[in-house]
Amino acid sequence: MASAELGGLRIIYSAGYFADLGGHVFPIQKYRLVHERLLREGVIAPAAVLEPQPAPLEDLLLVHTPAYVQDLLTQTRSPRTMFSEMPLTLPIVEAFRLATGGTILAAEQALERQAAVNLGGGLHHAFPDHAEGFCYFNDVAIAIRRLERAGRIRRSLVVDCDLHQGNGTAFIFRNDPAVFTFSIHQENLYPVKQTGDLDIGLDDFAGDEEYLDALRRTLPGVFRDFRPDLVFYVAGADPYGGDQLGTLQISLPGLCARDEFVLELCRKHQAPVAVVLAGGYAEKTEDTITIHVNTCRVAAALFT
Repeated sequence: MASAELGGLRIIYSAGYFADLGGHVFPIQKYRLVHERLLREGVIAPAAVLEPQPAPLEDLLLVHTPAYVQDLLTQTRSPRTMFSEMPLTLPIVEAFRLATGGTILAAEQALERQAAVNLGGGLHHAFPDHAEGFCYFNDVAIAIRRLERAGRIRRSLVVDCDLHQGNGTAFIFRNDPAVFTFSIHQENLYPVKQTGDLDIGLDDFAGDEEYLDALRRTLPGVFRDFRPDLVFYVAGADPYGGDQLGTLQISLPGLCARDEFVLELCRKHQAPVAVVLAGGYAEKTEDTITIHVNTCRVAAALFT
């Protein structure tokens, strides 16, 4: 049965993750489509899906400045919001706030059950005082600060495997020895890079062998030396060779191998892991859905 396959894994999802983006390149319908396919293929049981609540204001303010949060909540165009590449509407802000609550819930569930997946989240370009890219709230940073405040974690590791460097996340934790930021990304591409604890910038058109070799050479040492209490795995689908926004050439099997490697390291080191799905802009949206479903399938197989 699907519930037996899942064991302790929980999936975080809400229909409220959807908002009308007006033809934007970000395929926001992917959240619903991934959820539906996971159920249809028996990867998850309905009882394993948890509904999040919007991130509380006090949690948003653990990372973001009051002026920036006020601009978002009132949809005010200002120097703090103008560099977003998303429309600024109340439904979009509310959807991202809900997805941020989903990442908080995934982190809490991971601490209890060893692993959880938020079908949204990974909004890693958001800075404390301004929006960037497609990101308004830095959900991973907010979840980390909430759990730190509650005394539930001391050391956290962000493993960011999105196509784009998590520049907002790197900036937020740049002087924080309790948070290690790891990013493997396409170097000659958006965004303007911030200095994380370990950044691997790959050349244009790098493929499976180079990508997986870089992970295998570097990430085990991070786990061994840093010993995190909690891992956030930003499992972007956009390193895929068919993605519209980059030129890395990682195959579908290569991305599965990536997921297996990262999540197996978490299991080996008994580090609870909260997975967020982040970006994915394949020319064929079905490919993005497949990549995200495969990530969930790997997590379900490893954390039983």
